[in-house]
Amino acid sequence: MSHIEQQTRTAWDAYGQHHLRRGTPLPDLDRITWGPGPDGPGDEILGDLEGLRVLDLGCGTGRHAAHLARAYGARVDGVDASPSQIERARARYPDVPGLRLFHADAVDHLGREEPYDVIYSVSAVHFFDPNRLFPALADGLVPGGRLYFTVLHTNSEGHSPSSTPTPRPELLHLAGGGTLTLHMWVLTPDLWESLLDQHGLEVRDVTALDAPQETNRASYRLFEARRPHN
Repeated sequence: MSHIEQQTRTAWDAYGQHHLRRGTPLPDLDRITWGPGPDGPGDEILGDLEGLRVLDLGCGTGRHAAHLARAYGARVDGVDASPSQIERARARYPDVPGLRLFHADAVDHLGREEPYDVIYSVSAVHFFDPNRLFPALADGLVPGGRLYFTVLHTNSEGHSPSSTPTPRPELLHLAGGGTLTLHMWVLTPDLWESLLDQHGLEVRDVTALDAPQETNRASYRLFEARRPHN
């Protein structure tokens, strides 16, 4: 793990500690929201999940993972590197059938577990060096396995993505005031697709997800990919 990834892990743990101190409530979800607004695709893009092994990469408080386990009968593992976020998830969802929560680096977790049928990630992939994560994702999917993830495309100020695979600092605003700095890989869609292809993952679709407010220029991209059967 790079120094930048370690710094990001520390920042996310501080974020979780902030919410533990505030006692921030965690209401259940009834659908996945992939981007910065409520519109756009939801659970349906994941396809049939019943009985499948599913990984929520960067699960945070576990709300997406718990929702999928309850609603679709999937066997969902949630993994997050932040101790405080996993603490929040385990306190909120101590006994959901089919749900397991792991405190671990996602790449290490993928190297230990049997391959998954489906891996998804809501705005966590851009915190990983893609040249470290993508080989683990390819090996961590069964042949024909499905991958879904969202990444930042432009930030709220309209700063555009990079055409080189290098991270940049972004600000995370805290409830009640204050900010944290996290480094993110904010890359062009063509570069994301090239990196996925290099590591044996085929992109099937890319969807633009824009913030609904005119004053917010944030935009995300939702990638759908597959591990080929051979």
